[in-house]
Amino acid sequence: MQNQVNAADGRTAGGIGQARELPAMLSVDDVGALLACSARHVYRLADMGRMPGPVKLGALVRWSRTAILDWIAQGCPNCRNGGGR
Repeated sequence: MQNQVNAADGRTAGGIGQARELPAMLSVDDVGALLACSARHVYRLADMGRMPGPVKLGALVRWSRTAILDWIAQGCPNCRNGGGR
């Protein structure tokens, strides 16, 4: 079942009456759940510049909740800054 995002308050409905607040910085699993894809695919999208890039906090890799929800609301446009194949 695909998760539905309420971009206004940053919550995701995960099924039967479940809703949880998303943290300000999302893990790869959180982003994967929002996009209904695997963690590996999230890394591929980020590496190709097709989504907002992550922030590295020491050994942790996180994405800004605001940046991801805005990107989804805009229809997931390419985030690469020029050039390309």
